[in-house]
Amino acid sequence: MARIKGGLNAKKKHNRVLKLAKGYRGARSKQYRVAKQSVMRALTSSFAGRRQTKRQFRQLWIARINAAARMNGLSYSNFMHGLKLADVNLNRKVLADMAVNDAEGFASLAEVAKSKLA
Repeated sequence: MARIKGGLNAKKKHNRVLKLAKGYRGARSKQYRVAKQSVMRALTSSFAGRRQTKRQFRQLWIARINAAARMNGLSYSNFMHGLKLADVNLNRKVLADMAVNDAEGFASLAEVAKSKLA
């Protein structure tokens, strides 16, 4: 039986990695051995980055809610506690959007929170 050489499969594997490394500088996009290391690190970082994005957005929303709440005479924690007591179930993304785009609506929510705290 004739021997089958693995050149085609190796070439496919190399091309797959080099395609992922497209746009990298120098040897990182040209040489398989260097590109493989760069791609492995980049994929690890991208996995972590998807988690960090969620954290950063929540941080941004809380900062916006806090700024708007303080303009209405409440701290962030008191504002959120007042909303919880008033049984207002709005998530931070919606509250942050209201703080930026709908100041009157946010002010009315702040009044509801104040009345429940008092």
